Amino acid sequence: MSDLLAARSQMAMSLAFHIIFAAVGIGMPLLMVVAEGLWLRTRDETYLTLAKRWAKGTAILFAVGAVSGTVLSFELGLLWPGFMRFAGPIIGMPFSLEGFAFFTEAIFLGVYLYGWKRVSPRVHWLAGALTAISGAISGVFVVMANAWMNTPTGFRMQGGQPADIDPVAAMFNPSWFQQTLHMTIAAYLATAAAVAGIHAFMLLRHPADRFHRRALGIALWVLAISAVLQPISGDHSAKVVAKTQPAKLAALEGQFRTERGAPLRIGGLPDPASETTRYALEIPRGLSFLAHGDFDAEVVGLDQFKPEDRPNPVVVHLAFQVMVAAGMALMGLGLLCALLAWRRRGLPRQRWLLWLIVLGGPLGFVAIEAGWVVTEVGRQPWVIYGLVRTADAVTPMPGLAVTFTTFTILYLFLAAVVAWLMWTQIINAPHAEGHGQHEEAGHAIA
Repeated sequence: MSDLLAARSQMAMSLAFHIIFAAVGIGMPLLMVVAEGLWLRTRDETYLTLAKRWAKGTAILFAVGAVSGTVLSFELGLLWPGFMRFAGPIIGMPFSLEGFAFFTEAIFLGVYLYGWKRVSPRVHWLAGALTAISGAISGVFVVMANAWMNTPTGFRMQGGQPADIDPVAAMFNPSWFQQTLHMTIAAYLATAAAVAGIHAFMLLRHPADRFHRRALGIALWVLAISAVLQPISGDHSAKVVAKTQPAKLAALEGQFRTERGAPLRIGGLPDPASETTRYALEIPRGLSFLAHGDFDAEVVGLDQFKPEDRPNPVVVHLAFQVMVAAGMALMGLGLLCALLAWRRRGLPRQRWLLWLIVLGGPLGFVAIEAGWVVTEVGRQPWVIYGLVRTADAVTPMPGLAVTFTTFTILYLFLAAVVAWLMWTQIINAPHAEGHGQHEEAGHAIA
């Protein structure tokens, strides 16, 4: 394994691990705030128990996310000094603001966790709401920096170096809105789907459990809403990518030749040797309309770029297909649950539906992981699109395969510990005893 491949693999593995906790840090506070809000409105103690249980899980995942995020910040400097040397003065502002938002989230999460008997119920709920808001803002700032890597602005080149830097213009680059919107909705969708899957599984074991039915109801509402909004944001993203990163669009759609009325491909396997995408179901002129809003618009193909400037169409296309398939499956699941709930005027109880929800539980995070493969691999061979190549940004330090192997083992161990903690402390904890404790705490607050 070359040092460049080892560095890319280590960064990819670290990002793939951290992004799960980053998404949960955005999505879980919303769920716990909704649960506490329902308790404030109805005084149903089940909602209070649920808010406390979800808050405990949020705290565990927040702590792991903080550790993995810190590792990533060190890796940026240690593995990619060429990138930081060029980009540091330009995108330092969103990273600084992300730190501020992160500490704000930590402060209000602390108030939420330890303030049950120390502040009024409404102030406590407000602390949770501010945790949810600051968590979402923290994610927005990070994605702003990534969007700048895809569409770098806010400076001009002078003598091979950036000059006249405008950090605000760099933050609000052409891709910032579509990327932050798409990722934020994805975080809510993935978290809600995972939570719904867990509680649906528990309902298969204990069908009459009121705690898990309340939890499933909240998660399904968030899932249904975000699953419908996500394709809308995806459509906007496709149009922005078509304008700012045509090579990425061509790779993710398996579009080798520039043509008008380009078809939209579903499935298929790109073959760079023959420059065709085999076995795909093609919708005539669909890609031209999706990318440009015109069935006869010209779509730029990979043939307009030098071979060394092209992303890997096989990886990018397959990852994009996985992302879209997972997202569409969740949208269908959300609409099905909403329809059945409307017809029954309540949460449906069919076992086959619960099994569908369980199977759909991981799909949100599958879509997130695949989507980040599309974003990152689709930008290659550039770490800063059109300006700095990935190969020129990597550290000259040898032996990176050793650190990649070490960190992989560490992350696998940490993942096992987190899974064990979540199962024993949150998911499979005996909430009969916990309900009594939470009910006593609820009377103390009231």
